[in-house]
Amino acid sequence: MSGFAASGLLIEGAASIATMAGGLRCGSAQADVATISGGPLAVACWEGRILAVGWSDEVHRQIVAEGLPLDAFRRLDAAGGLVTPGLIDAHTHLVFAGTREGEWQMRARGAGYLEILEAGGGILSTVAATRAASDADLLAGARRRLAEMLASGTTTAEAKSGYGLDVATELRQLDVIDRLDREGPVQLVPTYLGAHAVPAEYRGRPDGIEAYVADVVGKQLPAVVRQGIARFCDVFCERDVFSADQSARILGAARGAGLALRLHADELAPSGGAELAAELGCLSADHLAASSEEGIAALARAAAGDRPVVATLLPATSWFLGKHHFAPARRFIDAGIPVALATDLNPGTSPTVSLPLVMSIACLEMSLTPAEALVAVTINAAHSVGLSSEMGSIEPGKQADLVVWDVPSIDQLPYWLGARLARTVVKRGRVVFGNGRVRRCPST
Repeated sequence: MSGFAASGLLIEGAASIATMAGGLRCGSAQADVATISGGPLAVACWEGRILAVGWSDEVHRQIVAEGLPLDAFRRLDAAGGLVTPGLIDAHTHLVFAGTREGEWQMRARGAGYLEILEAGGGILSTVAATRAASDADLLAGARRRLAEMLASGTTTAEAKSGYGLDVATELRQLDVIDRLDREGPVQLVPTYLGAHAVPAEYRGRPDGIEAYVADVVGKQLPAVVRQGIARFCDVFCERDVFSADQSARILGAARGAGLALRLHADELAPSGGAELAAELGCLSADHLAASSEEGIAALARAAAGDRPVVATLLPATSWFLGKHHFAPARRFIDAGIPVALATDLNPGTSPTVSLPLVMSIACLEMSLTPAEALVAVTINAAHSVGLSSEMGSIEPGKQADLVVWDVPSIDQLPYWLGARLARTVVKRGRVVFGNGRVRRCPST
């Protein structure tokens, strides 16, 4: 091989390639997947990065122009499938212990989210289980979920703490996330979510919420910053949980400590969360099923300026809870607000790891097109986790995170409900899932 190690991967034989080239999408551009189709296509990866994408003969010429021999590339036959960037799950609660299937029965009898929480269920039951779990148990459970995510085409995921609600367990959750990120192959973006709920030990106090906010700002946040793992801080901004003013205090302290910001906003009722996310310049405002007109207008103004906030929508949560009120995705797109989709993976309100299933729900319940949904789990999701310069599209120089799908077109991805369609998954130029036919390219 003329002194070259086999550091390349050449994917050939795709029916189409959705490159997502061109950056964050909003408005009518939300449907622009920048597809290459209609001929012999290829993606060349070298040392974990995209080297070239396009027509096969042109990709071969670019390889030669770089001074690289073709026999330094292993060949992966896409066999008429669709090639996309690796999917990015921009909102997960990956690390937890226990399950909450019993809450289905409470909801069937008419119990609401906050009623279940007040009864000691909901987040608080997961907090108790997570506090009691060993690190080994937390790692094992999260590894199983990550394996399922990878098999569904997810190559990167944001992962939150928030089931500790005390210094020790929040730090343990973040440490588990960090260990899993270093193990790979799924790349994780760690988020501190100490303000996920008010823990049981504070709930009986007349000043319970304020006292817990003081604990988050004065004890938990400094410890998280010293640990050095979390990249983001998040808050559950919701009525009877954390108000917009309390959320602003927590996020202001986090930003002052060097963390980037995201926000659970307006899931159950208008809380001022969307407005706050726009005001603070959060990278992402998530849920948004109950945003006010003022909130939508604030996000639209941010999108028109130089600090767009991605509306990260979580339709599987509304669907699993049996609600028929979904976030107004079309309103956001029509207002020029960039939209992402995520699983909201968690044991109580969205026990799914599948972004393709989320795309299907978004198309069925939010009237997104398949192209808009694919943009929402690739380049827009990359922007929402602060990694759009590294991933989310198939462009030279970017990280070689790719999926070869067992369908020929974008339209078929959400069409096959619940199907596992990822034939081969590539992370940083290495095949990490699937039985794709890989062989050494012949010299020319």
